[in-house]
Amino acid sequence: MKFFIDTANLDQIREAQNLGVLDGVTTNPSLMAKEGITGRKNILQHYIDICDIVDGDVSAEVIAVDFEGMVNEGEELAALHSQIVVKLPMIKEGIKAAKYFSDKGIRTNVTLVFSAGQALLAAKAGATYVSPFIGRLDDISTDGLGLIAEIRQIYDNYGYETQILAASVRHTMHVIDCAKIGADVMTGPLSSIEGLLKHPLTDIGLAKFLEDYKKGN
Repeated sequence: MKFFIDTANLDQIREAQNLGVLDGVTTNPSLMAKEGITGRKNILQHYIDICDIVDGDVSAEVIAVDFEGMVNEGEELAALHSQIVVKLPMIKEGIKAAKYFSDKGIRTNVTLVFSAGQALLAAKAGATYVSPFIGRLDDISTDGLGLIAEIRQIYDNYGYETQILAASVRHTMHVIDCAKIGADVMTGPLSSIEGLLKHPLTDIGLAKFLEDYKKGN
């Protein structure tokens, strides 16, 4: 499973990259605003800055909700850097845009997916990634992980190459559960990745080794 980090914070991206397990980055207008990145020129430059840090795919989201606007924005984003994946909303115009970009050889990530039917449409349109938001589904007492399992079954049934990118991952157990189900990618905060490092027996064992080493020296 690929590990993406969901942030616009360059320091966190560098930290994840330095860990050696980062495969890419996802971000969105809300995450950009959180970092104080506003204005089209600054946002575009920030995407380039992210691409300069990581080796893998960087999802860059369009703001437009009409087909022509998505195409214009998407082409501008794709031209920024070879690692850019154009992020499109799961609406009718977004599916049309996904098909357009697929035919042009431009990679896409269809986002804000909350049902298996939406994921099926994204795959048929040729999306590179589909992003079901499991955390947001959990927030309304709906089984987000169950949705990942449904999409996995449908894609496997028909051999769709669209990658399932589990989004809105909130914690480490989300990561483990997505890996069990067969998500191709997970994207979440740095804490969800670093949480995989932690186990009390590791800490106890290391402390014991160091204690015994000191006794012998």
